[in-house]
Amino acid sequence: MFDFNMPNLIAGLVFGSIGSVAFMYGKRMHLWKPIFCGLALMVYPYFVENILLLFGIGGLGTAALFFLRD
Repeated sequence: MFDFNMPNLIAGLVFGSIGSVAFMYGKRMHLWKPIFCGLALMVYPYFVENILLLFGIGGLGTAALFFLRD
């Protein structure tokens, strides 16, 4: 299911790290939007194999963290 090539591993590491920081921030501040965006950023690299789609969804998810602030 998961393709172990270098761009997929790097994208999973980068967006998973961003997602875990967003999740911890949302949990600490009791905000549900960063919690769900963080969970999505941590989980989606396991299901997407296309490199362009992987970076596209990660970029949109990271941008959503900034645009969906309260």
